[in-house]
Amino acid sequence: MPDGPGNSGPDYDEDFYAWTQYQAEVLRSMPCDDNRFDRDHVAEEIEDLGKSERRAAESQIVRVLEHFLKIAHSPADRPRYGWMSSIADARRHLKSTLTPTLRRYAECEFTELYEDALEAARLALLEHGEDQAAAALPAACPYTLDQVLDRSWYPEPPRSGSKAEEGER
Repeated sequence: MPDGPGNSGPDYDEDFYAWTQYQAEVLRSMPCDDNRFDRDHVAEEIEDLGKSERRAAESQIVRVLEHFLKIAHSPADRPRYGWMSSIADARRHLKSTLTPTLRRYAECEFTELYEDALEAARLALLEHGEDQAAAALPAACPYTLDQVLDRSWYPEPPRSGSKAEEGER
C-alpha cells in the first residue's frame, strides 16, 4: 500500500515490471537523513526483481521463436509435437509474466530476440544433420509477437518429400 495520496506510479498487480522500476526510482530520489538505511542497494534489489521478470519473458519468447523455426524448416516429424508442447509451455509462462510494459519492450527488442532464436535453431538443426534446413532459415523474422502469444497459431511444416532422420532436438 502506498503511504498517502497521490500515488501516480504503475500498479503493482497490473504491471509488476513497471512498478519495480518506478519504485526503485522513487526510493533513490527520496531524501533520507538516516544512514542506517541502505537505500541504494534496496532500490537496486527492487529494480533487479523487475529485470528478472524481463529476462524470463525474453527467454520464453526466444524459445517460442526457436521452435517456430524448427517446426517450419525441419523435415523431421517425430520431434514436432515436442516442440509444440514446449511452445505451449512458454506461452503459459508469458501469459502470466508479460505485462504491458514488458510487451512494449519485447516489441522493441523483437529483432534481437529473433536473432537469438535463429542462432539456437540453426545450431540445433546442424547438430542433427539438417544442414539444408539450417541454411534455409530466414535472416529476417517472419513471425510477429502476436503469433508468439497466440495459443492456436503454429507455423506450417515444410512441404518437402524427403524425411530427415527423426530424433529429439
